[in-house]
Amino acid sequence: MKPAVLSIIIPAYNEQGTIAQLLQKVVDARLDPAKATKQVIVVDDGSKDKTAEEVTRFMKANKHVPIKLIRKPNGGKGSAIRAGIQHATGDIIIIQDADLEYDPDDYAGLIEPILRNHTQVVYGSRYFLPEQRKEAWSKHKRSNGGFSYLSFVLGGRLITWATNLLYGTRLTDEPTCYKVFRADLLKSIKLNCTGFEFCPEVTAKVAKRGMRIVELPIAFYPRTVAEGKKIKWWDGIEGIWTLLRYRFSD
Repeated sequence: MKPAVLSIIIPAYNEQGTIAQLLQKVVDARLDPAKATKQVIVVDDGSKDKTAEEVTRFMKANKHVPIKLIRKPNGGKGSAIRAGIQHATGDIIIIQDADLEYDPDDYAGLIEPILRNHTQVVYGSRYFLPEQRKEAWSKHKRSNGGFSYLSFVLGGRLITWATNLLYGTRLTDEPTCYKVFRADLLKSIKLNCTGFEFCPEVTAKVAKRGMRIVELPIAFYPRTVAEGKKIKWWDGIEGIWTLLRYRFSD
């Protein structure tokens, strides 16, 4: 049987400090070649730094890797993801942030339920963790800690709670970056998002179709606002509004 192609969409905005290292991790992430290969799509969302130049430099040094760079005017994370979806030719699509918070070594496990036709949607949960990862995650959380980080955690928990209440899901981590879809399913969903509301919009529309979302544990290494974290408190409010809007309308 021909291996599936995993399209990895990386929306990037002002990530010159991490994008090359992230791409190396993506390239190095092990997949069973009999099961899946990679297509990498970087969407530079109008970066004002040298993000695109760093990607181009990496591509020249790694010509054996299928990496596509798309450059577009700044429109937000959601608009970058939608642009990436249009260029994805794989059988499975995963969203990958351009920073180093998430570990591409989790790809193989995340795509397995889709490869086995057990589900069409998999989310990587930062909280549904085996014991051997809890301690490491907790230590990193404390080292990056303070009220700023706690607010991100609480905001994410609130959005997850609202999702479960409104849509009857049983998620532990709705706003996780690692969302994995069968490509034909994701491409059949009309998305309107421009910013961080991609997550609640796609979750709402998947849930309204009655799709089962499987959650699997992932590694997570959070960064602070000082290190470049971009999501703000008002993005959480917009997320809740998005969940409400799509619950009661199409």
